[in-house]
Amino acid sequence: NNTCNAFHKEGKKVVVVLNVGGVIETASWKHLPDAILLAWQPGQEGGNSVADVLSGSAYPSGKLPMTFPVAYLDIPSSFNFPYDYDRTATSTSILSRGTAVAERKNVDYTEYEEDIWVGYRYFQTKGKEVSYPFGYGLGYTEFSYGSPKVKATEDGFEASVTVTNVGKAKGKEVVQLYVSAPAGGLEKPSCELKAFAKTGELAPGQSQTLTMKVDSYSLASFNEELSQWEECAGDYKVLFGASVRDIRATVPFKVKKASAWKVHDILKK
Repeated sequence: NNTCNAFHKEGKKVVVVLNVGGVIETASWKHLPDAILLAWQPGQEGGNSVADVLSGSAYPSGKLPMTFPVAYLDIPSSFNFPYDYDRTATSTSILSRGTAVAERKNVDYTEYEEDIWVGYRYFQTKGKEVSYPFGYGLGYTEFSYGSPKVKATEDGFEASVTVTNVGKAKGKEVVQLYVSAPAGGLEKPSCELKAFAKTGELAPGQSQTLTMKVDSYSLASFNEELSQWEECAGDYKVLFGASVRDIRATVPFKVKKASAWKVHDILKK
């Protein structure tokens, strides 16, 4: 806060560069700087890469591969780890005079109880507030999506959308293809990422049509009781997005016949 205030007082902008390898808390301070550049862990050429992006000679076209939550305890898996672990306590897993003492959950062992509710699948389905959603990313220009199309293939569908640079700078866009599937007797998230594609560098006003293919197996969900993957019949929605929370176009798609694949059949392929 003090750094931002000092620079802003002199009429200068502040950019925070995050050289991190995973999610960090951003909700409490992201409103303070003028921009945030997520460099991840760029390696020995990181300095040159960051300088190229900040100077505008390279376009920051990356998108977030994970959700940045508002708080750690917003993540379902956080309750299965010892966030309140007392390091001064003696481990209960130690054998005392030949008698086994009960192990403590999340200290001596962990149970992964979040099931399918991992990452954006949980946050999106439950409508949970996030700091930055899965697939999020800004650049120096803006893009519009048009002419979304979905057509059936022998083994799934083919989807296309036309991306147009409607801003004033050249840049690249990553289009994410999500699918909302009918339950078919199973618990399912509101949508799942099934494909993505990236444009070439588009000048202002320039367009490019991206095409993505999704097969039937990719549309399937796992049935634990029957130990098989199932693609149920019914009405699907194909969603074209700039992030999971920035859906630009939606096209319906119908699967007429259900399919199933046993695990051992998949392993044979």
